[in-house]
Amino acid sequence: MTDTTILEINNISVVYSDVIQVLKGVSLVVKRKSITSLIGSNGAGKTTTLKAISGLLKPENGRVTDGTISYDGAAIQNHAPEVITRKGIIQVLEGRQPFKYLTVEENLIVGTAVRWREPYKKDLEMVYNYFPAIVRRRKMLAGYCSGGELQMIVMGRALMAHPALLLLDEPSLGLAPMVVREIFEIIKKINAEQGTSIVLVEQNANMALQISDYGYVMENGKVVMEGAARNLVENPDIKEFYLGMGASGVLKSYDDVKSYRRRKRWL
Repeated sequence: MTDTTILEINNISVVYSDVIQVLKGVSLVVKRKSITSLIGSNGAGKTTTLKAISGLLKPENGRVTDGTISYDGAAIQNHAPEVITRKGIIQVLEGRQPFKYLTVEENLIVGTAVRWREPYKKDLEMVYNYFPAIVRRRKMLAGYCSGGELQMIVMGRALMAHPALLLLDEPSLGLAPMVVREIFEIIKKINAEQGTSIVLVEQNANMALQISDYGYVMENGKVVMEGAARNLVENPDIKEFYLGMGASGVLKSYDDVKSYRRRKRWL
């Protein structure tokens, strides 16, 4: 691992309940202060990869059975999630899960639990600067917020923990296109201004690659393609199978691509 690398996953396999193998020899590298995207269809293993990094496999009876995960040069595979969190790795789970009976601001303050007794007023100001839409909701119960506001709350809560590595799982899921654009602009801004390394799992491949430095394509528990994000966007296979476009850049119909699995050269 070099000084420019914050995370390195080397040939890991993940098994649930000692029976179900989900990841099969996954390897990837995350550079410091970069945005790295994992794209792929449902069931490709993207979320499992994030949980292997953050330690959240253990509560689901999963574990890394082979390979290593190195963070800042130290192995962290199968460590307890609270230990990994204190190292500066924070995951924002898919599905926007706030504490519904706490106010928006109380939800944000929960994010400071990993740095007990440190002042957090300036951090609240930082979060409200990134997410001005939730300022007027700060005293409202989080359960009454919209989907877009909930996404901002859980991302803001993660920022309150001062993450060195932020893991984002499907931040655009179920949101209106205008809100999705806003969320992705904020992700890019956080990376640029805070220097936070980000791993982004996203089915909206086009939006993810537009803001990323590097990308990995996952299928059936394996990495099948990787490269600089700007190159992946122009890759004809990525255009066809993930962006819904032909080589000419024209949007293709559902009937044209519904049997794509039979034609993927890497499978």
